[in-house]
Amino acid sequence: MTSGDTGAGTGEGTARGLTALLTTAMAFSMLQLFLLGALGPRLVDGLGVSETVLGLTTTVGFGTAAVLSPVGGRLVDRVGARRALVALLVLAAVALGLIGAAPGPGLLLVAVALGGLPQALANPATNKAILASVPAARRGAVTGVKQSGVQLGAFVAGLPLAVAASVIGWRGAVWAAAGAALLAAAWARGALPADAARPAGRPASGAAPARRGGPVPWLAAFSLLLGAGIASVNTYLALFGSRSLGMGPTAAGALVAVLGVAGIAGRVGWSRAATPDRAAWLPGLLAGGAVGAALLLAAAVRIGPLVWVAAVAVGVFAVSGNAVSMVLVMQRSAPGRAGQDSALVAAGFFAGFAVGPPLFGLFAERGRYGQGWALVAVEFAAAAAVALVWAVRDRRARAKAPR
Repeated sequence: MTSGDTGAGTGEGTARGLTALLTTAMAFSMLQLFLLGALGPRLVDGLGVSETVLGLTTTVGFGTAAVLSPVGGRLVDRVGARRALVALLVLAAVALGLIGAAPGPGLLLVAVALGGLPQALANPATNKAILASVPAARRGAVTGVKQSGVQLGAFVAGLPLAVAASVIGWRGAVWAAAGAALLAAAWARGALPADAARPAGRPASGAAPARRGGPVPWLAAFSLLLGAGIASVNTYLALFGSRSLGMGPTAAGALVAVLGVAGIAGRVGWSRAATPDRAAWLPGLLAGGAVGAALLLAAAVRIGPLVWVAAVAVGVFAVSGNAVSMVLVMQRSAPGRAGQDSALVAAGFFAGFAVGPPLFGLFAERGRYGQGWALVAVEFAAAAAVALVWAVRDRRARAKAPR
């Protein structure tokens, strides 16, 4: 069956099943890092992990993903979406299993580095599956839903698994997640059509060179700055609630769940709103809203209940920016380049996740969370500036283009 036949023949039930599978894959691709954030108080106490090392786990995981992402698109084109998604889920299961077995920070960091591999495969593999099976008119909506899978992972880590950790221990909760990832791998293997064979060394069909002046370099820079702020929130929000606001471990983990639910709603809603005529302006506007969310976190140092409002705002604005940037990539990429361009933008996002938490950790170790959240606000403001400058340039270029 060709990709065109698949796109034309996919029924409503099949389309929903594909969307659910891709959403699940996105959730597992980053679940380990949300778990480390949600279980941060337990890891600090149980494994003797310092606040700086907790931030370093995010750096290692996303540093690996950032390095591998530029080749992720080409690898997925070579092996196919089905093989890539199965490998993604199996690698996620192995990484989670190693985290659950870690006796100390050393093996924990090794496991997190391994978890960078599924992160590098996630966007190219899921986007390739969408391009092959979803009609163009529905791709924005499906992309928003599947990108919300990342926040679904945040919700699962912050509530069900955090509650499970209080009953069966944090290791048992992580191992349960590893088992679920293996079940998802079996689902992907059975649900997706077999990948077409491609001769070794043959380039992807229809591949085109990157268009000069296109959005990819700008979106990669935007994603780096946005990712630095989001990663700091993901990694330290629960610890902030526990250490500075006096919350118990379960309540602090619920902050991550709230952020996840808000991120799901934001990613789906803003991706649907990202029509070709307005999508270019949305990243800058969303990053501007994220600045306000970071300032609310800083204010929560003195007015504790604001932390819940801030968690919702981070999900609605900051987290949604990444989904909209992926919609933009799919709208603007040259034929045959959507997977590679997605990987390049994702590399910027992962690089931001790698550098953000260690910088924040310097403040967290001294209990200066207010200053840390101010740094996050600066990162979001810089992301907004980059996105808005590109949007203005893009409007001028499109106005001059022949019609």
